[in-house]
Amino acid sequence: MDLTIEPIPAFEDNYIWLLQRPDTASCAVVDPGEAAPVIERLRRDGRRLEAILVTHHHGDHIGGLAELRQCWPQAEVVGPQDRRIPGLTRVVADGDRVRLAVFERALDRAGHESGPDRVRAERTGDAIELEVMTVPGHTATHIAYRTDDCLFCGDTLFAAGCGRVFDGTVEDLAASLRRIAALPARTRCYCAHEYTLANLGFARWVEPESPALAAAIAAAERRRAQGRPTVPTTLAEELAVNPFLRTTEPAVIAAAERFAGRPLEGQTPVFSALRRWKDERYD
Repeated sequence: MDLTIEPIPAFEDNYIWLLQRPDTASCAVVDPGEAAPVIERLRRDGRRLEAILVTHHHGDHIGGLAELRQCWPQAEVVGPQDRRIPGLTRVVADGDRVRLAVFERALDRAGHESGPDRVRAERTGDAIELEVMTVPGHTATHIAYRTDDCLFCGDTLFAAGCGRVFDGTVEDLAASLRRIAALPARTRCYCAHEYTLANLGFARWVEPESPALAAAIAAAERRRAQGRPTVPTTLAEELAVNPFLRTTEPAVIAAAERFAGRPLEGQTPVFSALRRWKDERYD
């Protein structure tokens, strides 16, 4: 299916992901923390918002919900069971599938493609479908949405990093990242913040001799110098440079043990030491 995914910048470093296709006016967004840039973009392009996907309750991910629903009251709002997320029209949990029928081509009764303002009588059946993954840790109810090739991971996974632990647990976050790491390496990871250079700086503390990190830093610096986002990234790239996904690598284990001042047995203790190291000494 001819689907395009583009970032809408918000605040200082947020990305709201816009999902659209060229042959329909309908679109969807992921984690609209701010309404104004979404409204401006959609009105400029003549788009109609039909679906909003939410990964978790933090204000920089849901702050635009009410205003967007005022502009497009028909829009479905999908998210996890969490009383801190207002206005959900559909609550989803692990393994649920979200069919974005807004991306299906509309056909009139004669079988011809109809315009965006005409009644939809039939659909061609090529809508995008996303699977919900429960990925707690950053928050207790955090979810992600995935297709075979894409992962909208909110604040669970960042390029070269991961989210802080707020009302989740470090054990849950470690397990969530292991679950993400098991996805196909081709998966494109659409995270919600432009934190890449800072995260790569910490990763270089952990693995200062890594050629993959040196190359990733140079590439990210080039993109930012050109005013371009550093995301999405691929899972293959993350497995090569992200210390929070590399907790079985000897160099990462050794670095975490140096910080902790003791031997660490198992992936979760290594992950916990890395997260504490970044929280206390780097951020």
